[in-house]
Amino acid sequence: MMSRALLCLACLPALSQDTYHPAEPTVLKTARAEITINNQITRSEVQLPYGWDSHHRGLAGSAVFHMDFEGPEITSLPWILYFPRLGNAYIVKLNDAVLEHNGVQDSRWNAGSVDQLVQGDYAKVPRTIRIAPSLLLPRNHLEVTILAESGHRSGMSQVWVGPRDAVDPIYQAEFALRVGGSVVLTAFSLMVGIFSGALWLSQTDPRPEQRGIRDPLYLYAAVAECAWALFVGDSLIERLPLSWPWWSVVTNMALGVWLSALLLFCHTLADWTRLRASVWVQRFLYMQLVLGPVFAYTAVSLQLPLLLTIWQAAFALVFVPSAALFIIQSLFGASGMHQLVAAALLINVPIGLHDFLGVRLGDGFAGHFYLRYSATLFGLALAVIAINRFRTANLRVRDLLDTLAIRVDEKQKELAHNYQQMDALAREKERVLERSRIMRDMHDGVGSHISSAIRQLRAGPADTHEVMLTLQDSLDQLKLSIDALNLPPGDITSQLANLRYRLEPRFQAMGLTLQWAVLDLPLCPQLDADGMRQLQFIFMEAFSNVMQHAHATVLRIEATPALPRPGESFDQGVRMRVVDNGNGFDATSVRSNGLLSMQERARAIGAQLTISSRPGETSIELLLPHPFGLGRQAQDTPVHPHSMGDTQHALLTP
Repeated sequence: MMSRALLCLACLPALSQDTYHPAEPTVLKTARAEITINNQITRSEVQLPYGWDSHHRGLAGSAVFHMDFEGPEITSLPWILYFPRLGNAYIVKLNDAVLEHNGVQDSRWNAGSVDQLVQGDYAKVPRTIRIAPSLLLPRNHLEVTILAESGHRSGMSQVWVGPRDAVDPIYQAEFALRVGGSVVLTAFSLMVGIFSGALWLSQTDPRPEQRGIRDPLYLYAAVAECAWALFVGDSLIERLPLSWPWWSVVTNMALGVWLSALLLFCHTLADWTRLRASVWVQRFLYMQLVLGPVFAYTAVSLQLPLLLTIWQAAFALVFVPSAALFIIQSLFGASGMHQLVAAALLINVPIGLHDFLGVRLGDGFAGHFYLRYSATLFGLALAVIAINRFRTANLRVRDLLDTLAIRVDEKQKELAHNYQQMDALAREKERVLERSRIMRDMHDGVGSHISSAIRQLRAGPADTHEVMLTLQDSLDQLKLSIDALNLPPGDITSQLANLRYRLEPRFQAMGLTLQWAVLDLPLCPQLDADGMRQLQFIFMEAFSNVMQHAHATVLRIEATPALPRPGESFDQGVRMRVVDNGNGFDATSVRSNGLLSMQERARAIGAQLTISSRPGETSIELLLPHPFGLGRQAQDTPVHPHSMGDTQHALLTP
């Protein structure tokens, strides 16, 4: 007895485990169908899955499927219905009780009333419907009504029914593949497309001769991946943003743009774009994209799916030969990027043809199509090529920057060398000009006077007094030239005072009375050191002429701020005059070197020199316009007149 009891206890866990093990789900593979097309109802026994487009290609309508299955006698476990595909729109009833409806306004939808469809497509994702235990009977009747649109991949799949623990793993596996996979693929394609688009917008050719040109490979990769993201992501959109004919245009154009951009990418990578055949292919693709919306909308709205099949087949007729040539070229010394895309083409072209035949010519409702997954290889290849191109462009930019830095350094050295040469030339020019100035000053000043002394001595018995005066002029000129080196630029008052200091003793020795009528003059900024020398030579030439030729007894020097007289075209300035009461001369006919030199030097400093002469009065007037005008104080300072015999005031001040 004891041994039997122990044996029973040992068997309890096993018995308990068998009791709670979920039953196998029931798969409903046949149904009694009532098909309604154009208000015509046909009834027949059908096999599931039932693809609407394969049985009623190009037509819209509805169908009611009746199925029976055995239920559990007693159960406390939740049961579910699992549909891999259902719809476009649907109503599911169990034992006359509505379990779920989608895509219709309410559960009282009349199967013959197509206009009650809510925009959407609920056949894209697998779905489960919970069954309340109270609804389950030993013998159950399942009624599924669908509404199908033309060319919308609608229909009724096989149905799994059973305990949730038994059915849910099947549903989860399908959901992960179709929905989760679509999410991942859409996100990946979108990421590659955005990255490629950003590279196309931001990266331009760094070479100067190609500046501003963008790499078309980035553009084709961006367009292809964004279009593919839309095409794959459509499987996640149940409530369509547009009515079905127009949404059909969107999805088909996304497929066409993807094929076109991918083919253009291959042609560009293979460097075919300039070949005549490639140009014709490009024109054909553009024509296909222009005609695509017309074919897609017409195929759905007029229920002519053959038009869409022809349009897609035209892409295949161009894509397949180009892909074959691209693959063949990759076998003969092509780049690694070329071979990478060729490998993706080698895998995807057969898969694409398989899916095209299955969707457009076969029963595309129940089968799995693999291009949406295998096309990820294109995305990977495009991403790798875009990154490699970006890396190559960066290296090229870095090389160009390094080369540019070297060239800039060389140019800087060359410029520094040229600057040194120019500086040396400028200094040499300054030295030459300074020598020329010194030679001219010596010629016009010291040299001229020495030459005059020599001529006096050669002319015969010379008057010692005249020779001494000439030599004294030469010495005075030399001293004044040295004094001028220390004069502030533009200070005419100091210059005249210096002339008076040097020459007044000579004037007195010659019996020449000096009348000094010089006001405190403003600075003349236009007179630099050279200008001051020019002005000094003008005065020295005038004084020398008086001392040597005029035989005058009175010399008057005037210098005042000046306002314009009638007929003069300046605002304000400084007016200077040297007046003597000598013999005079004909100023209109005499053209000595001294007078010509005075005119030339006056022009050099922008002054106006006027010479007038008659017996008893010779006047040399120098008008120096001031570039900025004079101060108010200088303008209002009165000039005190002095008689020709007045020698008491050495300097007049305001």
